[in-house]
Amino acid sequence: RRRKKRPVAAVPPTSPPAHNTRSRTKAAAKAASGPAHNLRETKARAKHIERIAKAKAKAETKRPQRRIERRIKRLENEIHQALAVMDKSSGKMLNYRQLMRHPTYKKTWSLSSANEFGRLANGVGGRIKNPTNTIKFIRKDEVPHDRRKDVTYGQFVCSVRPEKAEPNRTRFTVGGDRINYPGEVATPTAEMLVAKMLFNSVVSTPGAKFMTMDISNFYLMTPLKRPEYIRMKLTDIPDEIINEYKLREKATPDGSIYIVANRGMYGLPQAGLLANELLEKRLNKNGYHQSKLVPGLWKHDTRPIQFTLVVDDFGVKYEGEEHALHLKQTLEQHYKVTTDWTGTRYIGITLDWDYVRRQVHLSMPGYVAKALKQFQHTMPTRKQHSPYPSTKIEYGAKKQYATQASTAPPLDKKGKKFIQQVCGKFLFLGRAVDSTLLCPISAIASQSATPTEDTMRQTKQLLDYVASQEEAVITYQASEMKLAAHSDASYLSEPKARSRAGGHFFLSNGADIPPNNGAILNIAHIIKHVMSSATEAELAALYIMAREAVYIRIILEEMGHPQPPTPLQTDNSMADGVVNSKITPKRTKAMDMRFHWLRDRECQEQFRIYWRPGKQNYADYWTKHHPAKHHTNIRRQFITPYLMVEMLRQEQNQNKLAAAAA
Repeated sequence: RRRKKRPVAAVPPTSPPAHNTRSRTKAAAKAASGPAHNLRETKARAKHIERIAKAKAKAETKRPQRRIERRIKRLENEIHQALAVMDKSSGKMLNYRQLMRHPTYKKTWSLSSANEFGRLANGVGGRIKNPTNTIKFIRKDEVPHDRRKDVTYGQFVCSVRPEKAEPNRTRFTVGGDRINYPGEVATPTAEMLVAKMLFNSVVSTPGAKFMTMDISNFYLMTPLKRPEYIRMKLTDIPDEIINEYKLREKATPDGSIYIVANRGMYGLPQAGLLANELLEKRLNKNGYHQSKLVPGLWKHDTRPIQFTLVVDDFGVKYEGEEHALHLKQTLEQHYKVTTDWTGTRYIGITLDWDYVRRQVHLSMPGYVAKALKQFQHTMPTRKQHSPYPSTKIEYGAKKQYATQASTAPPLDKKGKKFIQQVCGKFLFLGRAVDSTLLCPISAIASQSATPTEDTMRQTKQLLDYVASQEEAVITYQASEMKLAAHSDASYLSEPKARSRAGGHFFLSNGADIPPNNGAILNIAHIIKHVMSSATEAELAALYIMAREAVYIRIILEEMGHPQPPTPLQTDNSMADGVVNSKITPKRTKAMDMRFHWLRDRECQEQFRIYWRPGKQNYADYWTKHHPAKHHTNIRRQFITPYLMVEMLRQEQNQNKLAAAAA
C-alpha cells in the first residue's frame, strides 16, 4: 500500500522561501503558533533586553559623573604638582591659577609672582636690587630650529615659608621631564640622618653652637652649558611684568610667549649639580671640602667647623664665632646669604637649643594641624591612643598562624590616592620627630597598591591618633657619641606570612649596657622574604640593623667621632648564640649569608652583639601593633612632653628680658 502524503500547511507570504519540506513545516508551525512557546527562550530574551536597557541608563548617568571625576583628578594633579597653598577659611588647597583668581589672595600672590619674574629677568618696578638675568623673553622665531623639540613648559610652585625673608614664595620652575640633557644630573645632598647626628655632635661638644645659613637664588646664579627654552601663556604672567617687558609685542597669535634660560633654574635636571659643582670650587679655595664618603657633609681643613648642606640650606656647627664668620664671608663673596645665629629651624624641623643643660629639642609645631585641615579630618569625639588596630593576643595557643589578608571590598582611585597622600604626609613627621607613626604607616603603605575598605578604616584611625596626641618632641642629650642599637623581630605578624623587623638607633656612651637617648633612626620594616622560624626572623632583623649601622659608623667617623665595636642588642637567645658561635647550626641554608655576614663583622670588631630580655629591648615597639594602653605607657620613653619645650622657651625669654634690663 502506498502511504498517503500528509497535508502541508500553507506558508505565509511574509516568510522566506523554504528550501525543503522540513524547513517549510517548521516555518509554517512557527508562523501559525505566533510567539515562541519555549518559556526558557522567552526569559532569556527578556533578560537580554533588560540588560541592554540598564547598560544604556547606566552609561547616561555615568557620563556627567565621569566628567566630574576627570575634572577633579586634573585639579588634584595640578595641586599636587604645584605644592598648593591652603585657604585658611575653607581648608582647600589652592594652586597658582586659583590664587591669582581668588579675591582675597590675588593681590598678594600677584606681587609675589611679579617679584619672582623680576629676580629671574632684569627686575620689576625698581624693587629687585640684584636681578639675576637668568631668563630673557624672546620671540618664537628666535628659538633655533634644532632645539624646538626641546621646548618645555613652565609652572609655578607656591608655598608659605615663615622662616624666609619673603614668606609668600612663588617659584617659577621648568618642566624638567621634557628636557633631554646628555650629562650627569645627580646632586649630592645631606639626608636627615646626617643632620640629626650633627645636632647630637653640637650638644656633645663643649663650647659648640649651631647656626643656619641660606643662599638666596642658589640655582639662579649658575651658568648653563647650553640654553634651555620655555613656552608659556601670557595669562599666567602678572600684568605688571607684561606691561614692563612689553610681552604682547613678542607673543604669538595664540597668546604664548617664549623664554630662554641661560642660567640655572628650579626644575632643570642639571641645575642642582651645576650649582653644587660651582659652590664646591669656590669653597675648596678657602679650605672647605665635602666628605668623599658622606654626601652633603662639609668641614674645614684646620678650623673647628662642620656643616651639612641640603640644597641651599647650611646647618653649621662651630666652636668659636670667628669660624662661622669666616664661612659667612666666604659665601658672601659670591652669593647673597641669610643667617640665623639662633639656629631655630632647619630642614623643616624646629630646634630649641639648651646649651646650659646641653640638650636640643626637635619638634614640628603646627604640622599636624595643617595636615588634618588639608585632609578635611575632624577631631574625634573620643581620644584615640592606638595608631593602628592591635593584634589580639591568644593566650595558651600552641601554634602561630600567619596573619590573614583583608577580604573587604577594594577602594576606588580617589580613595587609593587619599591613602597614599596620608602616608607620604606623615612619613616625614615620623622620620623627623614622631617615630610612633612608622609602624602603622609601614603597614598601611604595604596595602596602598591595592587598598580596601579596611585600609581606609586604618588610615582614619591613624588620623584620629595624630589628632588626639600633643605635639611630638624628641630630645638629644650630650653623650660620648658612641653608636648603640636595639634589634627585634615579630614572626608572621604581617599578611602573606611576612615578618617585621624593628630597630632603635641612638648615640650614648661606652657602657656595657648603653643608656637610652633620643633616636637618630628608627626602623619599622616588613621583611621581604618569608622566614621559616622566629630565629631566622631575628637574624634577618639583626642583619638589617647591622647593615644600617655600618653607614652610621662611617658618618660618625667622618664627623670626628671614632667608634668602638657597636653594641647591638637582641632579645632572642638563639640568634645571639648563632652569631656569637655559641651554637653551631646544622641546617641553616636559608639564613647562611646573614649569620655568616654578622659573624664576619663581629670578628672585625665592628659590632658587639649581646642578649637582654624583651622588656628591655626598645626595638620591640616597632615590630608589632600594640593596644592603646601600651602606646600610652611607651610613648613617654621616646617622646618628650611638649611642656618641657614651653618651659624652656619661657625661661629663655625671661633671661633675655633680665639681660636687656641689666
